Amino acid sequence: MLDTAAIVFFAVTGDFRWSDVLTFAALMACGAVCIEATRRLGMPAGVSRDLLSAWWLPAALLLPPLYALLAPIPFQFLLQKRVRATVVYRRVFSSAAIGLAGGAASLLFHGTVGDPNALSRGDGVSILMAVGCAVLFTVINTALIAIAAHTADPDSRWREVLWDRESLLLDVVELCLGVIVSIIGGINLALLLLALPPVVLLQRTLLHAQLQAAARTDLKTGLLNAAAWQREADTEIVRARRTGETLALLIVDIDHFKRVNDTYGHLVGDQVLIGVADTIRNQLRDYDVVGRFGGEEFVVLLPRADVTEARRVAERLRFRVGRMAVPADDNMITVTISVGVAIMSVHGDDLIELLAAADLALYRAKELGRDQICLPAATVPPARRPGSETAPS
Repeated sequence: MLDTAAIVFFAVTGDFRWSDVLTFAALMACGAVCIEATRRLGMPAGVSRDLLSAWWLPAALLLPPLYALLAPIPFQFLLQKRVRATVVYRRVFSSAAIGLAGGAASLLFHGTVGDPNALSRGDGVSILMAVGCAVLFTVINTALIAIAAHTADPDSRWREVLWDRESLLLDVVELCLGVIVSIIGGINLALLLLALPPVVLLQRTLLHAQLQAAARTDLKTGLLNAAAWQREADTEIVRARRTGETLALLIVDIDHFKRVNDTYGHLVGDQVLIGVADTIRNQLRDYDVVGRFGGEEFVVLLPRADVTEARRVAERLRFRVGRMAVPADDNMITVTISVGVAIMSVHGDDLIELLAAADLALYRAKELGRDQICLPAATVPPARRPGSETAPS
């Protein structure tokens, strides 16, 4: 509603100039070419990034606010019809968020830089203001999207919907690209033809990287899928064998997970899976390799971990997951995990042997009552919970 009201207000109060329409049409045409050039690559599901701000940010800096408010509409329409159809309200909200961010940036820029041609002349103050307005555009757009995402999922943490290192780097790239295209377009619209090929190439590279990452990821938990985890694990095992370093493998299984699905339904079961996955990921080092092995099983590879370190990590995971709670109607669901541990050069020398040893240890943990950590029976006795009673092995 706010975006629509702003469009109507500036359409009624603004001055109409054919030169502005021509500039707007040129920027929209370049954006349409980018969309068509990357259409065959597709777009990963969920939140994805593109470089279309290289065209709607110049609309904010070179043109009156009305055009910044209008710029996202044709792009979102093309993305919906030509790339990937999604629920319409998401496209509408994205268009409104980008439009409001662009409108605010345009108002600030034109309100502080009196001469609209100063940017094309390379005036230092104008360029600095353009960068500042681009930052404002990014902050407002990100804030609006983050608020919407957090409203849709109140249990999500703000750091998950705001910036991380990768998204911040992409924002800087988009900011620089948008300002450069603005300067080029302000000098001569024909120069946009020179800017178009590198932008298309960058956008194709970005989308290709996102699609590759999506192919490696388990859609439900965000962890590596089984195939990607196996490739990463094989690489770490080869490195450990070459350097002589220790390495541990954990198989983590959610106890009685079928009961959760049968009692509360699969949607709640999915939330439990996501909660366990997040808990495991948050308790590991950056270079540990964690993935979903299928069903309610997870696998963790711990480079440079001996038996003491592996047990310590496994116990921390068991402790943290046991204190996790997932809301379901009027109940809070808690689960426990069993963990099987295998150590390289003790229980196996390759991935298959380590998986087999850890799987046997996991089976033993379940036989001994679940909610505990075990190593293969022939080497080290199981790690028992304080105060728990287990049958002799």
